[in-house]
Amino acid sequence: MIKIEHLCKKYGKLTVLKDVNADIKKGEIISIIGPSGTGKSTFLRCLNLLDNPSGGNIYFDNVNLLDKTTNITKIRQKMGMVFQSFNLYAHLSVLDNLTIGPIKLLGKSKDAANKKALELLKLVSLADKANNLPDELSGGQKQRIAIARCLAMEPDVLLFDEPTSALDPTMVSEVLGVIRRLAKEGMTMVIVTHEMEFARNISSRVFYMDEGIIYEEGTPQQIFENPQKENTKAFINRIRSLHYPITSKHYDLYAMNAKVEAFCEKHLLSRKVCSNVLLLIEEILLLQTDFSDIDICLSYSEKSGHLEFVLEAAGSPVNLLEENGQDDDLGLMLIKNLCETIQYRYENGKNILSCQLKDKQ
Repeated sequence: MIKIEHLCKKYGKLTVLKDVNADIKKGEIISIIGPSGTGKSTFLRCLNLLDNPSGGNIYFDNVNLLDKTTNITKIRQKMGMVFQSFNLYAHLSVLDNLTIGPIKLLGKSKDAANKKALELLKLVSLADKANNLPDELSGGQKQRIAIARCLAMEPDVLLFDEPTSALDPTMVSEVLGVIRRLAKEGMTMVIVTHEMEFARNISSRVFYMDEGIIYEEGTPQQIFENPQKENTKAFINRIRSLHYPITSKHYDLYAMNAKVEAFCEKHLLSRKVCSNVLLLIEEILLLQTDFSDIDICLSYSEKSGHLEFVLEAAGSPVNLLEENGQDDDLGLMLIKNLCETIQYRYENGKNILSCQLKDKQ
């Protein structure tokens, strides 16, 4: 139904989208997830040319939207958009909000438009609000009306731009319930959302957007249970990281410790965990001989509660934790006692030691 080729969007010198490619089939439900500021909403707005792309092509039912001869108004009638902020006409009743488009743009009679509008209000369980003004409704009710208004134009696809982000948490389920019902009826939908469980349960496919591209895509099971790329893994597992570089054996121990303590405090890790991290770093660095290019990384997964320490050090291959006659056997035992798992590998000229700590609480 929709084919996107090499789509890009720039605002002056700022590149928001760069080389986005995708195919969306009839009846699919595509959820778009990713960090804020990665172009998700811009991508959605480019699909029906609310934002004009800077380059690339968008085809809707084999019609190139960027062709100058394309009737964009007719295309938009087939591609309904539900916004974060509802965008209802405040001076019109709910019924009039639903009928104004079909009457003016589709040429429907008032009676036919009213009949269809009342059917749609029943669909979203708001038939009793037909004569109310939008300001008399809750946020969840307004968003359900906005969805019904899109459906009144008889679109082939619905675009949702974070439809629950402006809602009180108690109202989110109202809107998600309507979207689930549309999914069961086979409506093609593209949904930008931060509701991860909803995206996981409703989607045919999930697009993870990052760095201005569709960074990874797949089934919900693939994306949420077995993501392949590092940024996707970090986002899905809500991984928070601290990096600290060391380029000399005269590194500032107190500055490093202060950063580690601040990281642990920010993510509500206990004093015991923080002390164990500091002790682990100290003992591993005591075994280190080359300090010319070291990167220390501490990663905490909010989803699993796992805390991982990784040390990358340039130099010849050497596993510092192998018991190879070093005098500091007590230090080695201490490191192993602090860790649930320890792994070593040599990659791209660097010794990489990764440890998952015990006592995560």
